[in-house]
Amino acid sequence: MATEADSSSSSDDIDWRSESSSVEMSRRDRLEEFYRHSVYEPAAVAWSDRRTRIGIVILSVYLLMALVEILGLWRDPSPSQAERLLPPFQNWAYPLGTTQSGVDLLALIIDSTPFILLMVLAGGVWATGIAVLVGTVSGYKGGAIDTVITSVSDFFMAIPGLPLVIILAITFSPENPIFLGMILTINYWAGLGRSIRSQVLSIREASYVEAARTMGTGTSRIILKDVLPNIMPYVMVNFVLAARYTIFASVGLYFIGVLPYTGQNWGVTLNNAYNQGGLFTMQALHWLLVPIVAIVGLAFGLILVSQGMDRIFNPRVRTRLTGESESVDEEGENESTSTWV
Repeated sequence: MATEADSSSSSDDIDWRSESSSVEMSRRDRLEEFYRHSVYEPAAVAWSDRRTRIGIVILSVYLLMALVEILGLWRDPSPSQAERLLPPFQNWAYPLGTTQSGVDLLALIIDSTPFILLMVLAGGVWATGIAVLVGTVSGYKGGAIDTVITSVSDFFMAIPGLPLVIILAITFSPENPIFLGMILTINYWAGLGRSIRSQVLSIREASYVEAARTMGTGTSRIILKDVLPNIMPYVMVNFVLAARYTIFASVGLYFIGVLPYTGQNWGVTLNNAYNQGGLFTMQALHWLLVPIVAIVGLAFGLILVSQGMDRIFNPRVRTRLTGESESVDEEGENESTSTWV
C-alpha cells in the first residue's frame, strides 16, 4: 500500500512538473511568436527595401542633430568672430558657412531640429489619428452615426484651411511645437477621414468581416483585427503627407512672419537670408540654400520610409521575404512528387 501511494504521489509530481513546463514553454512560444511577427519580420521586410534603408539613414541624421542639440554638443547660434558670409566647406569649424552676422549655419539648423521634429510628429499624429477614428467608425457603423460624422467632416472641409490656420496662429501665437503642429493640421483630417471611410465601406462587406460578425465578434475587435490592417498602408502614406504638409506650412508661415520669431527656425533662417539678399547675390546664396536642403531632406526621408510601409503591411511580401512561402512551396513540391511516385 505504501509503495502504491508513493508511486501515485511521484506520478502526480511528474504530471505537475510536465504541466508547469508546458505552461512555461507556451509562454516562451508566445513571446517568440510576438517577437517574430511584430519585430523581426517588419524589420526584415523594411530593411530589404533600398528606399526604406535610405529613408531611415536620412531620418537618423535628423534624429542625431536633435540629440546633439538636446545634449548641447554644438555651439549656440549666436554671432561670433567668424568671417561673415563664409562659404560652406572652407572652414571646417563652420562646415555649412556663416550668415551676415557671422552665425554658424549648422548651429542654426541643429538648433531648430528638435522643435521641427516634434511639430511634424504632432501634426502627423493629430491629422491621421482623428481621420482614422472618424473614417473607420463612420464607414463601419453606418446609419445615423455615419450621417453625423460625415456632416461634421463636410463642415470642416468647407472651411478654407490656410486662412483658418493664419487666424489661429495670430490669435494664439503658439510657441509649443506640439500645439503648433495641431493648429497647422486643424482641419487636414476631414478629407483624409472621408477617404478612409470609403475604403472601410468596401472592407466591411468582405467575407471574413461578415464571418466575424456572424460569430458574434465585437465591433472594436473587428475594426482592430480586420479593418485597420487593410488600410494601414494608406494611413501611413497619408501620415507622411500630413507630416510633409506640416513642415511646409510652418516654414511658410515663419517666412511671412505670421508665427512668432521665438528662437530659430528654418523658416526664420529663410526669411533672414531673403531679406539680406540671399536670392540675388552669390555671396549669400548658401545662406538661403542650407535651410532649403534641410527642409527638402526631411520631407524626402519621410517619403522614402512611407514607401516601405506597404511592404511591411502586405502579408504576401512579409511571408515571401521571411522565407515562409518558400518552405510552403517546397512542402507542396515534395507532396506532389511523392504522389506521382
